[in-house]
Amino acid sequence: MALIGNESAHEALAAAMRNGNLHHAWLIAGPEGVGKGMFARAAALRMLAEAAGRDRLAPGWAVPPESQTAHLIEAGAHPDYRELVRLPKDPDKPDEALARSITIAQVRSLQALFATKPSFSSRRVIVIDAIDDLERGGANALLKNLEEPPAGTIFLLVSHAPGRLLPTIRSRCRLLRFEALDDGDVAAILRDQLPDATTGEIAALVKAGEGSPGRALGFAGLDIASIESEMAALADTGDPSNLIRARLAKLLGAKAAQPRYEAFLERAPSFIAERAKSLSGDALRTALDAYAAARELSGAAAGLSLDASATVFEMGGILARLRRI
Repeated sequence: MALIGNESAHEALAAAMRNGNLHHAWLIAGPEGVGKGMFARAAALRMLAEAAGRDRLAPGWAVPPESQTAHLIEAGAHPDYRELVRLPKDPDKPDEALARSITIAQVRSLQALFATKPSFSSRRVIVIDAIDDLERGGANALLKNLEEPPAGTIFLLVSHAPGRLLPTIRSRCRLLRFEALDDGDVAAILRDQLPDATTGEIAALVKAGEGSPGRALGFAGLDIASIESEMAALADTGDPSNLIRARLAKLLGAKAAQPRYEAFLERAPSFIAERAKSLSGDALRTALDAYAAARELSGAAAGLSLDASATVFEMGGILARLRRI
C-alpha cells in the first residue's frame, strides 16, 4: 500500500538520508493508525537497500519487491534488520492474543547482533513498534543502546503516546511528528483496501476513523453506518420510551455481535465529543459529563467483562443526555 499523508514527516527523514545527516534514533510519534509503523518499515527497507547498493532505486521510498533486500526482509532473514513487536502469548497460535508488552528478553536479544558488524553494508536498522509497549526493564536496556549506539545502527521507534516514554529516551531521538489524516486521504486508503465497499460505507468509515485509516479499517464489515444512525437517534430524541436502547441492547448484546458491541463502545465517546464541539454553556457541560461517563463505562466494560446488553442500554442512556431541546 502506498504511503499517504504526513508528507512533511516523510520528507524530513528523506532529507536527512540525502544529506548524510541521519541521526541514530528517530521517534515516529502520532495518533494510532495513521501509518507510522508502515512508514518505519518502508524507511528501514529503503535505508538497507540504499546502503547495500545492489539495486537501481527510483526516487521516493519504494524498493523493487524482487530485490534481495526486500526478499530477505519479507522472509525475516535479513541479517541487518530486526523488528521488535509484541509476540503471541502462545507461539503455536500466532493469530490469537498478543502479549501485553515487548519484553526485556527481546531487547537483550539485540546484543548478539550488535556484537558483530553489519553483513551487507555499513548499516543496520532496528524497528520497534511500538516503543510504548516496552516493559520498564526493556526501556532501560534499550536506553543503553541509545546512549552508546552501535556503529551504523539506526533505530526507528514508533510511539502512539510519546509523553509516556522515559524522558531520557525522548531526548536521544529526533522527532518525526505524524498527524491525523484528512478525510480525503483516509477515503483513498479505504477505497484501496476495501474495493467492494459502497460510497456510503466508505463515508461512514471515514467519519468513524477520525483521521486514522487503521481505526477506520477496524470498523470495516461491522455496519458502522447503522451504529452511527442509532447513536444519532438517541442523541437527537433522548429516546423517552427506551425503544432505541432496548433495540440496541438486543442487537449488540448477543455473543455473535461481540465485534459490533466493541465497536459501539469504542465509538460512543468519540461521537459525544464530536457533538460537544458545536455546544456551549449548560449544553456543553452536559456533553462533557456524558463524555466522561461514556469513557468510564467503555473502559469498565472491557476490563470487568460487564453484561453486554446492560452495558449497551446504559451507554444508550448516556448518549440520550445529548437530546436537543
